[in-house]
Amino acid sequence: MASSLEYVQYVAAQLSGAGAISYKKLFGEYGLWCGGTFFGTVENNQFYIKVTEAGHKHLPEAEPVAPHGGRPGMYLVEELDDREFLTALVLDTCGQLPEPHKPKQSVSKPSQPKSGKRKS
Repeated sequence: MASSLEYVQYVAAQLSGAGAISYKKLFGEYGLWCGGTFFGTVENNQFYIKVTEAGHKHLPEAEPVAPHGGRPGMYLVEELDDREFLTALVLDTCGQLPEPHKPKQSVSKPSQPKSGKRKS
């Protein structure tokens, strides 16, 4: 079952204390970003956050899961009513994740004269 847009918007609103939360469709579900850092997903109307040491301190009983198959790398977050808790969880998790990749700017090369005969 795919997540509903309404649920994703609700999760984003609950997490908004952490900063600019954005989301986009990702492989049929939704990815979550805070200030450009990818930190979690919403899958099957459930909120998952990347596994970090900081996240484990906030969710000591949580076991890493793999909501979309593969290697477990997310925690299921069931507490969505405590905005203070969610803000701390997202900020602390994002603080331990790598900076977002910045796209390399292409450097334009000076144009080379074309080889061949010149028309007069």
